[in-house]
Amino acid sequence: MELGIGMFGDLKINPQTGEIQNTQVRLGEIIEEIKLMDEVGVDFFGMGEHHRADYAVASPEIILAAAATVTKNIKLGSAVSVLSSADPVKLYQDFATVDLLSNGRAEIMAGRGSFIESFPLFGFDLKDYSSLFEEKLNLLTRLNNAETITWTGKHRPSLINQSIYPRPTNGKMPIWVAVGGTTESVIRAGKLGLPVMFAIIGGSPINFKPLFEVYEQAFVDSGHNREDMQVGVHMHSFFGEDSQEIANWYYPFYAAQMDRIGASRGWPSYQRTQYDYGRSRHGHLIVGDVNESVDKILQMQETFGLTRFSAHMDVGSPDHSKMMKAIELYGNKIIPQVKKGLV
Repeated sequence: MELGIGMFGDLKINPQTGEIQNTQVRLGEIIEEIKLMDEVGVDFFGMGEHHRADYAVASPEIILAAAATVTKNIKLGSAVSVLSSADPVKLYQDFATVDLLSNGRAEIMAGRGSFIESFPLFGFDLKDYSSLFEEKLNLLTRLNNAETITWTGKHRPSLINQSIYPRPTNGKMPIWVAVGGTTESVIRAGKLGLPVMFAIIGGSPINFKPLFEVYEQAFVDSGHNREDMQVGVHMHSFFGEDSQEIANWYYPFYAAQMDRIGASRGWPSYQRTQYDYGRSRHGHLIVGDVNESVDKILQMQETFGLTRFSAHMDVGSPDHSKMMKAIELYGNKIIPQVKKGLV
């Protein structure tokens, strides 16, 4: 199982004044954090795409290109690229460029996105939410499998015997599909034989078990070899040396971000009881010390048969110094213990 880190590039917001952290400062911190991930042996890094004032990154591929020049081993991907509002051809070209810069370490993780700001920004209609993603995912996989293609769709001009350049280092790149809780998305990924990342960011992880089973069935029924199946989970995480101390310290950052997002979605105010349940054995949070984190990651692997685990570590934009410490603990202590436990 690979163990990595995902981030959205959250910007720190002053709770008293509402002042938002300087984006340039946060971008510099992100590059430092990715460089440290590479140094301590984190397997992969994923950067999210957002078009909002409270997030620093609108183009993951640009951050990943910068990271490619200061890292040596870590895989670099999006988490996610909002494929529904992107041009698959340009997206593929951009990631192929990152792949060349990184000597074959780039990945694309395609998703429909949980925020909708990119749709009006790039001139797409939300009524086409599902059909946009399905059509563009099919085109993206075609681009990955053939240098020259002929293709016709509804939402993009046709391609007639068109060659797409540059090509990735090894001719192809890994393309993952990120899913939430929709059966339709899980079945689509399984039919295409694409690796899938489940975003478990609320409730009890065990409730996702039926979706894993649906994915496996769709994967096998579509003629793909079960041994080639790759599945991962993306879970909100943060690590410290003392469990209760880091939980208490991180709670205000996490709760503030949940309330900011919830305000636009009609959620009730986030409560400490939700946070404490999330940190329990049955919850969706991995926030605690090394031993607790190792145990819970291994529990997720045992439950779902994971080939990848992604710790989403910057929810609410915790302090850069604390992020660096958490990355050190993850790479130097948690990852080795998890991999030892898998043997």
